Amino acid sequence: MNDHEARRLLRDMFDAAVAVAQPAVCVPPHLPPPPRGRLVVIGAGKASAAMAKAVEDHWAGPLEGLVVTRYGHAVRCERIEIVEAGHPVPDEAGHAAALRMMQVVRGLAPDDLVLCLMSGGGSALLPVPLPGITMADKQQLSRALLASGASIDEMNCVRRHLSAIKGGRLAAACHPARVLNLVISDVPGDDPINIASGATVPDPTTCTEALAVLQRYAIEVSPAIGRLLRSGAGESHKPGDPALPAIETRLVATPQMALEAAGRVARAAGVMPCVLGDALEGESREVGQAMAGIALQVCRHGQPLPAPCVLLSGGETTVTLRGNGRGGRNVEFLLSLAIALDGAPAVHAIAGDTDGVDGQEEIAGAVIGPGTLARARALGLSPRASLDNNDGHGFFEALDACVLTGPTLTNVNDFRAVLIAK
Repeated sequence: MNDHEARRLLRDMFDAAVAVAQPAVCVPPHLPPPPRGRLVVIGAGKASAAMAKAVEDHWAGPLEGLVVTRYGHAVRCERIEIVEAGHPVPDEAGHAAALRMMQVVRGLAPDDLVLCLMSGGGSALLPVPLPGITMADKQQLSRALLASGASIDEMNCVRRHLSAIKGGRLAAACHPARVLNLVISDVPGDDPINIASGATVPDPTTCTEALAVLQRYAIEVSPAIGRLLRSGAGESHKPGDPALPAIETRLVATPQMALEAAGRVARAAGVMPCVLGDALEGESREVGQAMAGIALQVCRHGQPLPAPCVLLSGGETTVTLRGNGRGGRNVEFLLSLAIALDGAPAVHAIAGDTDGVDGQEEIAGAVIGPGTLARARALGLSPRASLDNNDGHGFFEALDACVLTGPTLTNVNDFRAVLIAK
């Protein structure tokens, strides 16, 4: 398999992972029968507008609603209002939309049904601070959490206990109507409390746990945030809370489904897939080093399986910012992987965010091959210096090795494939 064939196969696997999670494919099979009362559609996330369009296209009866998505991810709907807002740092547009959403679901009856469409990114898109906390406080905290190296579980634990809409509070506003959550998972473990910070599901975590996250990563917060968490005033709705309505949650697309779709593409090409996990976490550069070790074991000893094979994984790694470069967790992973492989022959890889945005730029990820380091050095680039500066995007742009998709209108987290060809 030459370099061109390897890159083509890697991109085909990535595209298959994205395609299986498209809302037009995964939402319609989970639509409920019509309720006796009203159907109200709400939602938030990078895929939520496309999910809303899928509902409209397959729902013959009356419906209404409001969905908020990231700037550039809107899809035209006729009956459901679509609002765009800031992500990953929340903004006033998201704040206004979230307040309106709370009003949309108030005053419903027991025969009404709230269809909630949630996907990755919904947490930042629904920013309603609890009393005493300002939007500026939330924005500053969001930036600090993103730069800290905290896991998505830890970040969302903090967010749920500072919000007037997350941690089951939006679900409580729907009472006594029933709530059906249709969820596209972008988090390790697929726990609904971590998708859009669990706005419409009960939350078992506590203010004490949220405060421990801030202390663990030495994150300085405003006095108002500190007081709220220490007092317990930000406590969320727990399982069994009578203030919550009847809630059903269905996962309509997950990282595991995406990996299985990529595996089918690999098998069709005569390459054996090996799924290492759909929920890998840890520092991106450390995961890159570990993955290089497995790839080299395949090259040298044919273990855990012989070449040609592809090592598939999903999940959400983290980046602790040390430099001031342009990057994201996928390109950080790839740069570390390439350095650890050190030009090993026949090893190629792709890593990208299935929403098309790695970090804060419209770049999904990148690809590497045996010649990546040599090409970089010929251009005067230092791979190690780029990694130290968290400048993965700058590095791969210089090599014309970026993966560009535009908004994919879905999000099943990161996709990584390390191909060991013969």
